[in-house]
Amino acid sequence: MPPASSPTRILFVCMGNICRSPAAEGVMQHMIDEAGLGNEVQVDSAGTIGMHAGNPPDSRMRKAASRRGYTLNHAARQLRPSDLEAFDLVLVMDEFNLADANQLAGGAPRKARMHLFCEYCTEHDHTEVPDPYYGGPEGFEEVLNLLEDGCAELVRRLQNGTLLAR
Repeated sequence: MPPASSPTRILFVCMGNICRSPAAEGVMQHMIDEAGLGNEVQVDSAGTIGMHAGNPPDSRMRKAASRRGYTLNHAARQLRPSDLEAFDLVLVMDEFNLADANQLAGGAPRKARMHLFCEYCTEHDHTEVPDPYYGGPEGFEEVLNLLEDGCAELVRRLQNGTLLAR
């Protein structure tokens, strides 16, 4: 019997790890489970700052996600240099946080490929997932629309084996 391959590990990153990235983790976990890929993929999320470490996702994001059937039960944590070796794919919500994540890497070799999340969106033409923190409820809905779009494409690529193809 051949050895079992290790699961594909995907990390979602935003600034505080209380809105966008835990929502991406929750949406992706839901879609992975629905696709029967739960044993083949692991997801997590982190923030480029540690200010909210240990806190649950923003209550407004939890409420918006819950209306769509997603459970967000992540505790915020800060991105660590070791994450860049532990994960296969790091998906960052915006250019600002991409720069911070790349700075954390410090030019050192890393296993993880780092991309903007919206590179995987097929129905929306956004280049970044906007931060809904200081806006109204419509911002949380917009974020979830983008996350559902990009996560659906991630699942399609996982299913056809092209997610990590070079």
